[in-house]
Amino acid sequence: MHLLTPALRAALRANAETHRAATRSGAREPGPVPVVKFFNPLGAATWLATELDDDGDTLFGLADLGFGCPELGSFSLGEIAAMRLPFGLGIERDLHFTSDAPLSRWADTARRAGSILSAARLLRAVGATPTHKLPPSESDGG
Repeated sequence: MHLLTPALRAALRANAETHRAATRSGAREPGPVPVVKFFNPLGAATWLATELDDDGDTLFGLADLGFGCPELGSFSLGEIAAMRLPFGLGIERDLHFTSDAPLSRWADTARRAGSILSAARLLRAVGATPTHKLPPSESDGG
């Protein structure tokens, strides 16, 4: 599976450009929502990404490696894609993930709850996010 479709890549790049433009102009930084969720199908590791740098590899978002301390920061798409798990598996993209909560809310909730997965349950319980809808089309390279 390709971890990023062209549409996801474009949305991540647009968020990165919006962030850079706000920084350059001194405007208030935007509160982007996560665009994509990656996960380990055999473990607790989960990543939510909001931005993709110009290098096409460096993502920004919330990373949770399953140790109870989710953190905001940068991570490598290439490294995530290169991970090899037992049974020939690799890191996967949640094909049905969408969110309406900004990354800051995800981070705050995940830190309090101890994981992104627990945060998802809490946010869903209050009707904030995530929603699981089928994307309009997975035919764009998914």
